[in-house]
Amino acid sequence: MQIFEFIIRVTEDDLDQLNHVNNVRYVQWVQDIAGKHWISKAPQSICDNYYWVMLSHHIKYKGQAIIGDELLLKTYIKKLDGLTCTRIVEIYNSRTNKLLTSSETLWCFISTHTKKPVRITEEIRDLIN
Repeated sequence: MQIFEFIIRVTEDDLDQLNHVNNVRYVQWVQDIAGKHWISKAPQSICDNYYWVMLSHHIKYKGQAIIGDELLLKTYIKKLDGLTCTRIVEIYNSRTNKLLTSSETLWCFISTHTKKPVRITEEIRDLIN
């Protein structure tokens, strides 16, 4: 299992009316780190021919983040199965190492040419798993 990590700092734009990170922002970060992981592993020729779409998403909120907090986002592939990939994302306060959010998302592998699902090849498995 390869773990991909990315660090972000909470800004005012990330906050809701309670002055902590808006729950919707966490969902955006889940999507962002998945994309960054994919781009970091797949060559441009593969990125030009395939993309991932979110099929289902389950997120657990365990703590809060506030302006100025540095967050460590971690992601890894839990399962690859035919046309789909199950990805885990965990978001930690990097100073305290407290888990703030965890998510499990089912993604479908899509051809850019047909806009239809395609099987995940061994080449793709080797890149991201």
